[in-house]
Amino acid sequence: MATSCRGSEGPSLHGDERDGAPCPVPTVGPQPSSGTTFRQRWTDLVFVHWEVSPEAVAGLFPPGTRPDVLDGKTYLGLVFFGMRDLRLSRGPALPFAGRFEEINVRLYSVDAAGRRGVVFLSLDCDRLLPVIAANGAFGLPYRWASAHCDRFEERVLYSVRRKSRQHPRSRLWVAIEGEERGPNALEDFLTARWGLHARVCGRTFYWPLHHEPWCFKDAALLLMEDELVRAATGLTVAASSPVSLLYSQGLSVRFGRPFWIR
Repeated sequence: MATSCRGSEGPSLHGDERDGAPCPVPTVGPQPSSGTTFRQRWTDLVFVHWEVSPEAVAGLFPPGTRPDVLDGKTYLGLVFFGMRDLRLSRGPALPFAGRFEEINVRLYSVDAAGRRGVVFLSLDCDRLLPVIAANGAFGLPYRWASAHCDRFEERVLYSVRRKSRQHPRSRLWVAIEGEERGPNALEDFLTARWGLHARVCGRTFYWPLHHEPWCFKDAALLLMEDELVRAATGLTVAASSPVSLLYSQGLSVRFGRPFWIR
């Protein structure tokens, strides 16, 4: 039987005003209080993380945010997953554009109100319509790519190649191990993120989201060849061993309404 993955309830979506101190890391996110904009399901997620210096990535954050740290350290993530059943609010799932593989490069942020979030440096997917819509409406750095996921029993293989002049690519092959379990303190810090920070039209916004607590399985790295991290950051950390490697079968996600923070 899977280990229970439920944790403590989270703070208000609008943060905890405590002189900019980050809110506690809640395992369970707050319910969006401003209505739902999107619903979607994430499947076969693989989280790969490396430790990086906060100073090395501070310039990559939108104004009004800064690197979030745990014991003085921050982290860079490369996350592979399948997007399924993407839909607007309570509408039906989009039949073609709502299903694709996505690979994103991310950092972890906190703003002046203590809201913890994710900052996406790149998001590669193989559907052009979501790329155009997310770039135009929300300023999210989606990139059109060829992306595939293959599952062989307890092994997962992802491959992506961006459709740009440089054609950065990434390949990941992992073996899934053990039983489902809840996250430890580091994994909570990396994955219990109940919103994202981004910048559009010269302003920074926060976009809250909600889902059930994560359940993970451990994963063993069989193969990784990555150029996306360096393309997004200029850093070569992806050539080293990750400090955290996790697999999740997935969950359903609901996004609230974004709001300006600066």
